Amino acid sequence: MTCVISRLTVVLAFGLLLPAHGAIAESTGTRAVLSTGTTVTDEPIRYPSGTPHITAVELTFKPGQQTGWHTHPVPLFGYILEGELTVDYGAKGKRTYRKGEALMEAMNEAHNGRNTGRRPLKILVVFIGADGVPNTSTASPPAKSQ
Repeated sequence: MTCVISRLTVVLAFGLLLPAHGAIAESTGTRAVLSTGTTVTDEPIRYPSGTPHITAVELTFKPGQQTGWHTHPVPLFGYILEGELTVDYGAKGKRTYRKGEALMEAMNEAHNGRNTGRRPLKILVVFIGADGVPNTSTASPPAKSQ
């Protein structure tokens, strides 16, 4: 019994010395980069049906290089590691993303990204897809609004 009480005392004392979970998060420099239920063009995020399949890639674009017009049938999280990305969403306008910024990319809205910086652009892209569903589909540029 004395041994159990001694162990319990040690555990309780050690627990009092540890910071609360929130304090640990603060001390490690945790920073929320994105929390949303919609894409950058205000589409609700919709997950594909089927067997989940996550794909993470690091994309690098030279200055001036473009993605070409495309859509995403699956949610895409992007995080700018280096450089500057400007995305043309047609009638929904253009948006520029810089190092340290995150986005949930448009899904069913055709868009074209371009490295508008003077240095290489690096993006961490995470596709939240499903087996048999393409992550990206080519698209025609949207009609110009008048």
